[in-house]
Amino acid sequence: MALPKLTRLELQIMEALWTHGASSVREIQERFAEKDRPAYTTVQTVVYRLEAKKAIRRVKKIGNAHIFEAAISRNAAQRRLIDELLSLFGGRSQPVMAHLIESGNLTLEDVKEAEQALKKLGKMRGAK
Repeated sequence: MALPKLTRLELQIMEALWTHGASSVREIQERFAEKDRPAYTTVQTVVYRLEAKKAIRRVKKIGNAHIFEAAISRNAAQRRLIDELLSLFGGRSQPVMAHLIESGNLTLEDVKEAEQALKKLGKMRGAK
């Protein structure tokens, strides 16, 4: 199944579910910072959209409240976003890496971890 494309607000709602687990619409809404908190009905609408996209699912009902949980992992959603970003650069990672370096967001430790991952991937591909 292809992963759904998620908006910023959808990702924020997903983050609440990934961090806190199964939650009602009210619980999700209350996890937003008070100054940035969307209306309950806004969160409810977006939750139902996420359910239609199969990004979340209802797991139970308590009284009138439906409880939802993430149906896709944080890792899968992050990979989708990164793939979308790279597609803007024709699939090239170099402009992204250059920006991360210039902005100070890429540490030497990150580079070492990436190097280890590349070596491991090379060994796995070589074994096939």
